[in-house]
Amino acid sequence: MAQPFRLSRGGRIDRARPVRFTFNGRKVAGFHGDSVASALLANGIHLVGRSFKYHRPRGILSHGSDESSALLSVDRGPGRIDPNNRASVVEARDGLTTRSQNHWPSLEHDLGAVNDLLSPVFVAGFYYKTFMWPKQFWDKVYEPVIRAAAGLGKAPTAPDPDRYANRHAHCDVLVIGAGPAGLAASLAAARTGKRVILADEGPEPGGALLHDVDAEIDGRPASEWLEAALAELDSRENVILLSRTTAFGYYNHNHVALAERVTDHLPNPGTAPRERLWQVRAGEVVLATGAHERPLVFADNDRPGILLAESVRVFLNRYGVAPGRRLVVATSGASAYATALDAQAAGLAVTLVDLRAEEECGPELASLRAAGIAVLTGHTVIGAKGGKRVTGLVVAPADRAGRCGAHRLLPCDCVGMSGGWTPAVHLFSQSRGKLSFDAAIDAFVPGTSVQAERSAGAANGVYDLAECLAQGDAAGAAAAGSEERRRFAASPTLTGFRPVRAMPTDADPAKVRAFVDFQNDVTAKDIGLAVREGFRSIEHVKRYTTTGMATDQGKTSNMNALGIVAGKLDTTLPSVGTTTFRPPYTPVTFGTLVGPARHALFDPIRTTPIHDWAEARGATFENVALWRRAWYFPKPGEDRHRAVARECRAVREGVGIFDASTLGKIEVVGPDAAEFMNRLYVNPWLKLEVGRCRYGLMLKEDGYILDDGVVARVAPDCFHVTTTTGGAARVLAHMEDYLQTEWPDLEVFLTSTTEQWAVIALQGPKARAVIAPLVEGIDLSPEAFPHMAMRSGTICGVPTRLFRVSFTGELGFEINVPSDHALAVWEAVHAAGEAHGITPYGTETMHVLRAEKGYIIVGQETDGTVTPDDVGLSGMIAKAKKDFVGKRSLARPDVVASGRKQLVGLVTDDPALVLDEGAQLVADPGQPIPMRMLGHVTSSYASPSCGRSIALALVAGGRARLGGHLHATTPEGFARVTVVDPVFLDPTGERIHA
Repeated sequence: MAQPFRLSRGGRIDRARPVRFTFNGRKVAGFHGDSVASALLANGIHLVGRSFKYHRPRGILSHGSDESSALLSVDRGPGRIDPNNRASVVEARDGLTTRSQNHWPSLEHDLGAVNDLLSPVFVAGFYYKTFMWPKQFWDKVYEPVIRAAAGLGKAPTAPDPDRYANRHAHCDVLVIGAGPAGLAASLAAARTGKRVILADEGPEPGGALLHDVDAEIDGRPASEWLEAALAELDSRENVILLSRTTAFGYYNHNHVALAERVTDHLPNPGTAPRERLWQVRAGEVVLATGAHERPLVFADNDRPGILLAESVRVFLNRYGVAPGRRLVVATSGASAYATALDAQAAGLAVTLVDLRAEEECGPELASLRAAGIAVLTGHTVIGAKGGKRVTGLVVAPADRAGRCGAHRLLPCDCVGMSGGWTPAVHLFSQSRGKLSFDAAIDAFVPGTSVQAERSAGAANGVYDLAECLAQGDAAGAAAAGSEERRRFAASPTLTGFRPVRAMPTDADPAKVRAFVDFQNDVTAKDIGLAVREGFRSIEHVKRYTTTGMATDQGKTSNMNALGIVAGKLDTTLPSVGTTTFRPPYTPVTFGTLVGPARHALFDPIRTTPIHDWAEARGATFENVALWRRAWYFPKPGEDRHRAVARECRAVREGVGIFDASTLGKIEVVGPDAAEFMNRLYVNPWLKLEVGRCRYGLMLKEDGYILDDGVVARVAPDCFHVTTTTGGAARVLAHMEDYLQTEWPDLEVFLTSTTEQWAVIALQGPKARAVIAPLVEGIDLSPEAFPHMAMRSGTICGVPTRLFRVSFTGELGFEINVPSDHALAVWEAVHAAGEAHGITPYGTETMHVLRAEKGYIIVGQETDGTVTPDDVGLSGMIAKAKKDFVGKRSLARPDVVASGRKQLVGLVTDDPALVLDEGAQLVADPGQPIPMRMLGHVTSSYASPSCGRSIALALVAGGRARLGGHLHATTPEGFARVTVVDPVFLDPTGERIHA
């Protein structure tokens, strides 16, 4: 298959390995090593997309990750369609299907191009002004049209069949970027023996050395130096080389996130993951991320065929592709001269246009003229000609004041433009480092580092090859703790440019369409309009115009935009500042971020040792935190309400068995364990006897309830702490935080034992009779084993910590046994209880039983703003304690103020009406809207024991309203309720002490 723009020789592609893929149904030929962009250019395809807002024809702008125009939908097979892939990054391979985006009905004939004709209306911020009238149009006209037009590409709808991996890694030195500086840094660090990770976003390490074919390092071709450097790094066991790996986020404590593209370039990836997320913790980081070339801003600078000058050079030398036959290089600096020389060597007809005056140019000017290349110094670009492909460039002489002379048309089919260079400081800024402005290179460069980080090479504003190598070497050695430094001899690099924000023109500024942000169709006049309308902050200008907000995050547009704003405000560029560099540096797939955490692993379900037993007996389950818990056990023909009512009666009248294994359990051990508990909980712990239990209430620093649970003192230096099911991890983290940061002097050790202990709750008047034959070594009599006691012994021959506690208000025991023996003990207890009518019950019954007793559940009766006094637990607070977490906050004026919401009970006039949980409460349902809400229902159930519905609620000044009436919202309106004490059953507690 012919590739008319493929050079006959050169490039790093493998011409012996042809590849075939399609673009919009057209077959495209390339070679192994091609990017999709280079293969398209080799086949003479320049029109690859349409712009977002105006649907203007767009081509390939860049060769790298800063590509903003050539965004393609890539189909790698069934279920593997991704939108918005940069053609310059996607590697060409057999079987790939690519399509252009943002057009209809076709790329060549796009009806959306009518927007280009309406561009005088669609100026910056037009959407803020246009869609406000008439009001009724919003739902029916404006919003549907805007939503239909929004977005680039189409999100896939099929499930992603690929696998994604996640790896955590530690290293002494992480080097990001494998150009000259990054390679030198890696070599210097690796030679010290330190662990080194070198990551580069390209498929092949080397950076600019891959296309700088004439460069020499230390007296030999740069390609040979590169090969030797990679061979040395690859041979070292202390070095990990990661190609196709983008560092997209730099977080605290030198935590850097990397996205590795593992198999996208492979025709048959097998079972390997598509991508891998690396989470690297590095001792030191070296940023060698290079620099981005700036486009020139002139009329119609977005025509297909207009590329960045260095990208033209890359396509020529690395891929063996001529982006055109007649090239015009437009520049304001020296680096583009190398492109002109290489293009002429490849057989292209070349003309160079330089905004700089003759006397501003360096030796590069003489070298071009000596090669026979026409150079027009002191010339500006007025505009580009052409539609779906550039056909010419209109130029004119221009003086320093911007006055233009006679126009001249330079016919061409390709333009390489260069407005200078911008260091890639994104990761440095993400690390919270402070930028400084270097006027000599007209760019922001890394200034003060906040983390253990060093920048080197072009990322640090150094463009000369020898200096890049030396700075990289110094950074790598210093990061590894070495004082050794070396110098490099390298061929000189063409550097220096005249900063230009927009090319001088004699055209009417109101009619010039000179693009700054290619992806979001932001022009220089849009930015000027934002300034005229009063925007001064660059962040506001960014949002008003959307410049820098596209998927490329302004890599090619930011400096031009900043400069235009500075010019319009007649101020300096440093005073304008920069926009915020946020991760990710380049787009990252959702699959990479999610990794293996999907399907069953997205929200892992934990089950108890009793789960299968409950499932076999027809239990209905509910999710509680990460646990799968038995909700209720319906018998044939029973719905939830009848099943729960039966279970409630069984517990109150006989005996019920409940799986409480999901309770969080933490072992607090050590000589200072009691002191630790005393500081952490509101109630006293120093004098709690061994073998006794206490209900513990834990607060946050703000004085609000964090968690609760029963705590048993197992030994003088050991506490068995229980937490709520959903609060286990939170409480353990809370404890560790205080132990490690506030009280490091305490000798205490914390161990999560949630999975080690299974808990079987036996509740009801017959509970003692059921377990009596099974327990050994424990006196179960009420006198020897009172309520809120704990004893160690055996049950069914299995070691147990037996708690005499109850969350139902009945005689109760919680049997803690090792999880491996839990099912056997459960079955034995259940078998022993059959003679007493034992009934398994679930969480819904547990909720009803505890509500009848007025027991709170953290997270249901509390919401993060509830204090102990609000729920009637102020008596638990140890007044004599010097301090505990949250104590000072309990004295805050808003916490002790009258009128706070307090826990009360509610009964409806209609005993059959069960209120909705969350129902709002008002004093007068006839009051005007908005009504004054006095509180809300926190729990509501039908109570078999009470013979009616009951509810708990938080009500403003609730305890003062006992006996009074309020009105609760219902789906039909309001229902009158009476405020009562929150304890509905056995207020004296006789049953629990049986």
